[in-house]
Amino acid sequence: MLALPACAVPDRPEGLVPPLPEGARAFLMPDSVRGLRLSEGVFYHFAWSGAGPWAVHLVSADVARCELDLVVVPALEEDGATRTRRSVTQMVPLVPRWPLAGVNGDFFALDSGAPVGPEVSAATTRFALRPAISWGPSRVPWIGDPVRDGDRMGFGPDTIGPDEVAGGVQVIGGYPELLDHGSPAGDLGVADRPSFAAARHPRTAIGFDRGRGLLWLAVVDGRQAPHSAGMSLPELAGLMQALGADDALNLDGGGSTAMSLRGRIVNRPSDATGERTVANSLWLIRSGSGCRRGSAPQ
Repeated sequence: MLALPACAVPDRPEGLVPPLPEGARAFLMPDSVRGLRLSEGVFYHFAWSGAGPWAVHLVSADVARCELDLVVVPALEEDGATRTRRSVTQMVPLVPRWPLAGVNGDFFALDSGAPVGPEVSAATTRFALRPAISWGPSRVPWIGDPVRDGDRMGFGPDTIGPDEVAGGVQVIGGYPELLDHGSPAGDLGVADRPSFAAARHPRTAIGFDRGRGLLWLAVVDGRQAPHSAGMSLPELAGLMQALGADDALNLDGGGSTAMSLRGRIVNRPSDATGERTVANSLWLIRSGSGCRRGSAPQ
């Protein structure tokens, strides 16, 4: 297998890596593309394009496979309740889970470290009326705006009460929603917040291709020309659209942008000090919990 662009990943499994979707190749016009099989149905792609310039890190996952799960890991103190901030590599899910890929999560308050949007994990339940991605018993990712129902919050097919913890549901917030049913979700804030939306920055995003059942994690390095300039939100939405995503969500970016494969960062964080500490992270893992509830791995 070809070397990763940053830290090498140990124990590289053998296997064929599918090509990037043609739409993504047409969008990025990459000068080089490299790939790595992380697990059955899970692949990493790195593409560098001088047209941006862009350094793009992608993970695709066939989430129909029952051994794959999404897990939200909040940054908490040792007491398991007090909010703090940690780097993505400090939030690797614990065994017996097998972490495959992780990215930084939601925007956060600098003083408290609390996420701005909703968060549901094994240890936390936090409500906010901001876009989110959720993963529940249906095992189909949902991306959109949550709906308040009394003291409960609805995330697509799942409804959570204020005192409920997880119950198999994982939620992490972001902003803005990039794609809704395959189309850009409005102007993505370009008119109201041009320095955030129209300017190029490091970006992190997640999207779901309903037809193929593929989840996409995307990280674009930025603020590091000529290595990578970053993307505007319309460019990021275009990338997710080119990958085939129907729905997509922008996560925190800038110096927070980070992608970890099996606990090692593979992109180039833009902060001079390296990885930034953040409020939470989102991980693709192998756990087998879905197989125990249903069928054997496909």
